[in-house]
Amino acid sequence: MATNNKHYAGTAPQNAQVTTLPLEGERGGGLRLVIKIGSNVLTRKDGKLDVTRVSALVDQVAWLRQQGYEVILVSSGAVACGRRELKVDHELDSVEQRQLFSALGQVKLIGLYYDLFREFHIHVGQVLTMKENFEPGEQFDNQRACMSVMLKNGVLPIVNENDTVCVTELMFTDNDELSGLIAEMMQADTLILLSNIDGIFTGHPDDPQSQLIREVAPGTDLSTYIKEEKSAFGRGGMHSKYTTASKVQAAGIRVVIANGERDDILLDLMQRPEQTPHTAFIPCL
Repeated sequence: MATNNKHYAGTAPQNAQVTTLPLEGERGGGLRLVIKIGSNVLTRKDGKLDVTRVSALVDQVAWLRQQGYEVILVSSGAVACGRRELKVDHELDSVEQRQLFSALGQVKLIGLYYDLFREFHIHVGQVLTMKENFEPGEQFDNQRACMSVMLKNGVLPIVNENDTVCVTELMFTDNDELSGLIAEMMQADTLILLSNIDGIFTGHPDDPQSQLIREVAPGTDLSTYIKEEKSAFGRGGMHSKYTTASKVQAAGIRVVIANGERDDILLDLMQRPEQTPHTAFIPCL
């Protein structure tokens, strides 16, 4: 599992050719990608934000934009950022922690993205959303219109749950669910879920007997291979990713689960998919 990234802000890879995805999506414009970056990808083992990896992923997203792709970024990491910014000397319940640390950490997270993308002259816009915004109606229409006008004007939407007000039943299961809803709302061509694991295996990823499942056809049941457990710094896990991928696949959108800790993972998925570990869900037609 690679953890050292080679690229930094301002040094996006050049002269690379995309060979696996067309440049034109079903809407007639550039191919639209929703990329979800999980907390385990963005944070180090000590829980601090991994600025080097964030920078490397920004480089790769900038390269995708240079190739004509539309990108919507769904980024975890706000709560983890906030925990490292403020030491609290009294006890907080789970809701108070979530509200306090997300409010504090979201500022740091979006500020970092702003600074890094600015090196490539890419404007970013923050979208904080709630589960109720995905119910049919005015809020759904307004949110879709907001992100649509951002994309039309070259602004890269960075989406996260509004953790300051989304508590208990108002919460998404995790940002895997959120990214799937965004992909469907915005009629994305591909959803990429970046975690700290290469994809779905037939057993525990550390077991040498386990094999990576490279392709999942519509209707395939992989539940026997999935353990329902949460990630170290987020609320999701592989069970959540599988659930989201299956739903989005059924909506006709391609889904890729890959390891965001690997160097140049987004470039490799485009250029060298056969040599790049990942699990791809083939969309229903």
